[in-house]
Amino acid sequence: MAKEKENTTPKKKAEEEKSSKKTADSKAEKKSGKKDSGKKEQGKVKKWFHDLKVEFKKVVWPTKKTVVTNTSVVVAVIALSAVFIGLLDEGFLALLRLIYG
Repeated sequence: MAKEKENTTPKKKAEEEKSSKKTADSKAEKKSGKKDSGKKEQGKVKKWFHDLKVEFKKVVWPTKKTVVTNTSVVVAVIALSAVFIGLLDEGFLALLRLIYG
């Protein structure tokens, strides 16, 4: 057990030193009145737009022919589905009329 305490103690000391350095740094920033958050935000925004531009260059945009073909297929499938569901509805309606009519 004594060995376990010895192993954890240096780790705790290192963590305490790091946290005290962070606290000292933040106190120094408050005293000096300097804030780097504005510059960091600008850098993040600039990087985001740069990354966006890089990603847009990777995009493979479809040709006009491909868009027209795909749109035609979607419209045709929707139309066929509508006709099928309409016929099914009429069939069930006719069946209910026979039962209750």
